[in-house]
Amino acid sequence: MKYCDLHSDALTTKSRPQVTKETLACGGCFLQCFAAFVSSEEKYREALALADRFDAYCQENGLRKITRAGEIGSGINALFTVEDGGAIEGSLEKLDALYARGARMMTLIWNYPNEIGFPNFPDYEGLFAGRLPLSRRQTELGLTPFGVSAVERMNELGVIVDVSHGSDKLVEEVGSVSKRPFVASHSGARRICDCARNLTDGGIRLIADHGGVVGLDFCADFSGGGDTAQGQREALLKHAEAIIDAGGEDALALGSDFDGIPENPYLRTPADVPDFLEELEGAFGCRIAEKIAYGNFLRVFGEICK
Repeated sequence: MKYCDLHSDALTTKSRPQVTKETLACGGCFLQCFAAFVSSEEKYREALALADRFDAYCQENGLRKITRAGEIGSGINALFTVEDGGAIEGSLEKLDALYARGARMMTLIWNYPNEIGFPNFPDYEGLFAGRLPLSRRQTELGLTPFGVSAVERMNELGVIVDVSHGSDKLVEEVGSVSKRPFVASHSGARRICDCARNLTDGGIRLIADHGGVVGLDFCADFSGGGDTAQGQREALLKHAEAIIDAGGEDALALGSDFDGIPENPYLRTPADVPDFLEELEGAFGCRIAEKIAYGNFLRVFGEICK
């Protein structure tokens, strides 16, 4: 069964890559999103450099670079996205420029506040601060006034709004502002694992009500399944069930976060994804499993990026 993956950090990984042409082909990946994760002080310049890297990566690996649904073809399709709206540095003109470079989805926030809004925790201290359960959650702050303008401009351009990493308030406010479907490209269900990076049932329902999807993240720290392959298999299935229970069968997709997370003992690379798709088919049947694997995201992509 072919599949789409809403999020990977292959463009910026510093270790042995999980996402390669070979692992994508072995796993049957049909569409892979490649995020420009920006972490320097000059985020816009870094995003442009990563757009160049994406172009070179696609050429070197024979991937089909796409910007709209009508360009999808056989083989492995590749979509350029941005992780951390800080990349536009508070400028709608820079948002327009990244759109011109091919960006068709942008995660509004990462683990720090930016000009657009706030993450789901008030500070980010250490590698694991955003992955483990936190007693303090950001409950008061969501989108900034500029963030409202950014979401509205993304709607106009045809850039998918991604609320992963965002505060519960940010998800709620995006739901009030966005006139088009929006997504959480790499997230999970807080009902299963009380982690600040996971979504509440209400957040999942809001995304679903807008016609969007939640891409299930494969990060073991978010799933709560422990450090065994069997534990991760069971946990990820529970997250899938919870997302469908909260948002319906049209709300679930895949958002691996490969090359941005430690290796999951169950899903180590894209080559392992077919095993999980078989589990999804066994749990939900072929029709729903195909929606999860590719149908739901292709619907959103086709509506926004015509």
